[in-house]
Amino acid sequence: MPAKLPHHDSDEAALDEVRAVYAELAARPVERDCIRRTECCQFALTGVMPLVTKGEVALMVKALRATGRTEPPKQAIEGACPMLQANGKCLVYEARPFGCRTHFCAAAGGPYARKEVLDLIRRLEAVDTDLEGEGPHKLDIGLKRMLRELKEGRR
Repeated sequence: MPAKLPHHDSDEAALDEVRAVYAELAARPVERDCIRRTECCQFALTGVMPLVTKGEVALMVKALRATGRTEPPKQAIEGACPMLQANGKCLVYEARPFGCRTHFCAAAGGPYARKEVLDLIRRLEAVDTDLEGEGPHKLDIGLKRMLRELKEGRR
């Protein structure tokens, strides 16, 4: 029987748990490393877009706002991640979602197998439940929803 996952009493505690998941992932020994080629950030090209939970999106938006922006920049590349800047850098790299942290291109060693990170995925799902999320969404949809909630004063 799996251990009971903690309930988070505040949004900040939930974001701390997302950060803890990212830190634990980074501490795991792997033979892969993101080399920031950004091909995986071009969703129209790859046909793959990361799924994100509400906690992950909230952390991304917090990082976005720390740059002084309230909206992602205009897309330099049609069909690319909303956080990919014209200079080819991720605007919120340190707060990038779990899918971006585990989906490595072939040049960087390939993706993690789901079974390697299932425990961390479960923790992100628990945070999503605590934040009254609706389960994982495609990154662009999750981001639009969170930004709309903020504009409407619901977050």
